[in-house]
Amino acid sequence: MSDIQWQKSSYSADGPGNACVELAHASDTAILLRESDDPHVIITTTPVALRALMRGIKTGDFDTLAG
Repeated sequence: MSDIQWQKSSYSADGPGNACVELAHASDTAILLRESDDPHVIITTTPVALRALMRGIKTGDFDTLAG
């Protein structure tokens, strides 16, 4: 997986302690996710599932889970 082109959010700053989620396209039907401070742990999802997650985050669907 060394040829994968990871993308970091433009809101993320480079430097120590600035961990963020990175995305990469694995194919037309798969997206890879990883956290920059633990790059060997990779999650695979679909564009549809990622869109649903992002929509839920933006609309506050998960706000009750935050302590």
